[in-house]
Amino acid sequence: MNEKIEYLPFGRPNFSSEEIDAVTRVMKSGWIGMGPETIAFEQELCVFLNVSNVVTVNSCTSALELSLLVSGIGPGDEVICPSLTWCSTANASLYLGAKPVFCDVDLKSLCITEQNIIEKITEKTKAVVVVHFGGYAIDVVSLRAKLPPEIVIIEDAAHAIGSRYLDGTPVGSSGNLTCFSFYANKNLSTGEGGAIALPNQEVADRLRSLRQHGLVSDAWKRFTHPKSILTAELMELGYKMNYNDLQASLGRVQLRRQGEFHQRRLDIAKLYCDELAGQEFGLSFQDDVLSEDHARHLFVVMLPLEHLNIDRNDFVIALRDRNVGAAIHYAPLHSMKFYRDLHDQPSLENTERLYEKILTLPISASMTIEQAKYVVSQFNSLIQECYK
Repeated sequence: MNEKIEYLPFGRPNFSSEEIDAVTRVMKSGWIGMGPETIAFEQELCVFLNVSNVVTVNSCTSALELSLLVSGIGPGDEVICPSLTWCSTANASLYLGAKPVFCDVDLKSLCITEQNIIEKITEKTKAVVVVHFGGYAIDVVSLRAKLPPEIVIIEDAAHAIGSRYLDGTPVGSSGNLTCFSFYANKNLSTGEGGAIALPNQEVADRLRSLRQHGLVSDAWKRFTHPKSILTAELMELGYKMNYNDLQASLGRVQLRRQGEFHQRRLDIAKLYCDELAGQEFGLSFQDDVLSEDHARHLFVVMLPLEHLNIDRNDFVIALRDRNVGAAIHYAPLHSMKFYRDLHDQPSLENTERLYEKILTLPISASMTIEQAKYVVSQFNSLIQECYK
């Protein structure tokens, strides 16, 4: 399969005629804001995640900020999080005046460990944001047992809808505030959007108010109930972070198709693990990437650079020249100027080692097996050319 194909991005959503029909139905309904579709989507997510409350918001970034806010995080507090993540994980703390404290990750799982976290705890530590990187589910039960009870655990599950903990229960059902993303390239995509899963009804009600300016009633109720109060009561300073029914109509269909999507990602990952060259001299993948409990939002490869005459960046560029949309997830946050300017950042050995050699290969529910075979052929050809 050496003939070039159309450029293949690392993650492309899978939309069928069913999603198009759902959006059309909502557009014809006369209401496209937050309303009955959003409520239905939240309820269906509760069933899928085995949790009593889900609150949708406009992004996972908002979900993280609101989760920290309702957990009492504010100025002067420290929040531990990995450096190998998207900037939202850290910025959610900064929005509230708190300080993100970066910690290292494990070389195989690419996730933070209990020991990484414990080493960073100070008297100012109020929360830990754990990231289920790529869809690998961290053992939050074990982590909870090792942390002081006053330290809150927030789960960044932007990559992890469909992932399962060690006991087989869905990520989102742990009892921690758990934040999901429905961004364009995610396993469940509604273009933009996010959600918070949690067991506590009182906290969920507060989150629903905060996403709508701090009002006690939402726009849908005011639109559909003539006897509702004409001017809603403002309870606290809130935000404009709500979801809407156009997105929710997409999400409801995408949720029903998660089994189909999960199988396609697994099939592609199996092909990659079976056929990518270079494993005999050190090419490796994230731990448990073929487990049924892994969501496989990302398929991460660690290049054996000691055996190659090319660096990681040039390898990624060469793959892109062959129309394979490889990507890098992520540049370490602690090495970025913005965070260095906030305060001194310590060296994080594993994160820095990983960053030099990680890349992400295309994987999505919209990919065909033939496209995955093309990725394999181009990767194998390139790594053989670069072998020294």
